[in-house]
Amino acid sequence: MKEYIIRRILFSLPVILGVMLITFALFFFLTTPRNIARQILGDKAKNEVIENWIKIRGLDQPYFLNLSAKGLKKITSTIFYTHMTSLLFFDFGRSWQDDRPVSEIILERAFPSLSFTVPVFFLSLLISISLAMFLAFFRGTYIDSMGTFLCVLGMSVVIIIYIITFQWIFSMVMRLAPVSGWAGWPDRLRFIFIPVLIGITAGLGGSIRYYRTIMLEETGKEYVRTARAKGLHEIDILFRHALKNAMIPVLTNTVMAIPFLFMGALLTETFFGIPGLGSFAIDAFFSNDLPSIKAVIFIGAVLYQAGLILTDISYAAVDPRIVFE
Repeated sequence: MKEYIIRRILFSLPVILGVMLITFALFFFLTTPRNIARQILGDKAKNEVIENWIKIRGLDQPYFLNLSAKGLKKITSTIFYTHMTSLLFFDFGRSWQDDRPVSEIILERAFPSLSFTVPVFFLSLLISISLAMFLAFFRGTYIDSMGTFLCVLGMSVVIIIYIITFQWIFSMVMRLAPVSGWAGWPDRLRFIFIPVLIGITAGLGGSIRYYRTIMLEETGKEYVRTARAKGLHEIDILFRHALKNAMIPVLTNTVMAIPFLFMGALLTETFFGIPGLGSFAIDAFFSNDLPSIKAVIFIGAVLYQAGLILTDISYAAVDPRIVFE
């Protein structure tokens, strides 16, 4: 197992390096150091101030290869090496927008994101699996057909519709929660009520259909037919046999969602004024803040690769037949 994990980590390094390279290329393909400096310093900034800002941050160097330098400086005296290789040591630098350490901002913003993504994750998992097994129990009936129809209907609605509708119902009409804003505990519960409800509702249709398909596939296998022939009740078959054997696809969908908990939800955080990583990423993109952009994308890539490795490890935990050579 240890050798397998080490090998998977080594395989993930080229992927992360490729993500860093693409991020850097796209960033400077869309803008230039002078445009970035003028956007941050303002249109009225003097050329001397702009040139000094560019020079301090090493943006006056070539992008990938410095032909005027000698030896290793051909590579080290470049913008890519200066700004991207430090990510391998989790050194994110300072934000160009407010001159604060990016790592400090990320830690500060991670907790607001987790405060509503974690409840969404666990409640969605519990509700979707329960309702999927309920539909599988009534498979082929009008209850199953109506449930499937509602799932497809829910999947067809874009999240912006949920946001506007829920804000109107629960804030304007019922007065149960504020339209937007943020506060400390325990007042934060009122502010995350609608975002959590939206997060659960928006993803429920797809999750129920996915888990329902898995359960129906399992209930059609020979061991289930054998259990029915022995006289076991359908509920016992679903919960004691089918659910246990369906854990691998369930874990695949579940574990892969864990890395995205830390990244928040872009639209939800923006509309509800949640100071999380999602809104932080949007602000960084609009302000051309390279240290913040590369940090968010790098962390996302690392967490995604970690999710892949955890998914494989979880397979062995639920199925003893799986052995990693």
